[in-house]
Amino acid sequence: MEATNKSIVWEFILNGFSAGPELKITVFSITIFLFQIMLAGNMCVIIIISANKCLHLPMYFFLVVLSLTETLTNVLVIPGVLNIIIKGQMSISRVVCFTQSYFYFFLTGTCFLYLGVMSYDRYVAICHPLRYSTIMRKELCIMLVVGCQLTMCFCLLYPSIKIVNLPYCSQILDHLFCDSAALMSLACTDVRFLKFYGIISSLILLLGPLTLTLFSYILIISTVIRIPSVTGRQKTFSTCLSHLTMVVIVFSSAIFLEIRPPSYKSVAANKVVSLGTTMLAPLANPFVYTLRNENVKAVIKNMLKQKKNIVIKDK
Repeated sequence: MEATNKSIVWEFILNGFSAGPELKITVFSITIFLFQIMLAGNMCVIIIISANKCLHLPMYFFLVVLSLTETLTNVLVIPGVLNIIIKGQMSISRVVCFTQSYFYFFLTGTCFLYLGVMSYDRYVAICHPLRYSTIMRKELCIMLVVGCQLTMCFCLLYPSIKIVNLPYCSQILDHLFCDSAALMSLACTDVRFLKFYGIISSLILLLGPLTLTLFSYILIISTVIRIPSVTGRQKTFSTCLSHLTMVVIVFSSAIFLEIRPPSYKSVAANKVVSLGTTMLAPLANPFVYTLRNENVKAVIKNMLKQKKNIVIKDK
């Protein structure tokens, strides 16, 4: 009977930062400031691309999907984190906790897959420009996005069912949100196989898109260097710089989170690193794609110019 009582946990208690009031206010202020910038920046990218027909191309379709997914990831996690930072602790029901854990890894995993798909899009655009519109049809783009989502659903099916049915010995979850690794640390049973499955799944989700990206860029570079004009080479490769920058940011953050040194794996450090990696890519995304993408910059300039002309006419 005692073991049964231990296994029934109807809610979890999320622990925040064990710090003084001044540090908490500082962390809260920085987090909410960056969250607002991230939210505004990504929404601007989505609105600008959606409102301009000249940007209705596969590359920008995938960018909208990526921006929306990264925004949803932060909306899922950050409001609760802000609440925990101020209060120190927050109770969360069992159902809500498992739901948050599932969708957090579903959304972050699909972002990795989307980046792999975007690298294939860049390969087709540069290596097969005459066939680009034929290959990257609207139907194919939608199928690729749905395929990424179904892949994540399949990868998360087994661990999600196991985690939901685990017996838990404690309800104190020493994390800022419902992370699957933190949940497994509370289990009253052996979870070594579940952890092993998680490692293998993470490697596949990281190395799969990364390998596709590297292979695509090897082919892209081999095509670009055969362009006789220096200006032509620079202009052609510049279309890939935004995507390549995001690949470096996203995958380097994820790899650091997985293989960082033991000295960085304390509970407090794990919270900070998890929060930082969750916000880094969505925060960088709108700046990378607006500052490095000439087409997006041109559209923004035209929109500002039109708005300025309207204001002058009204006066």
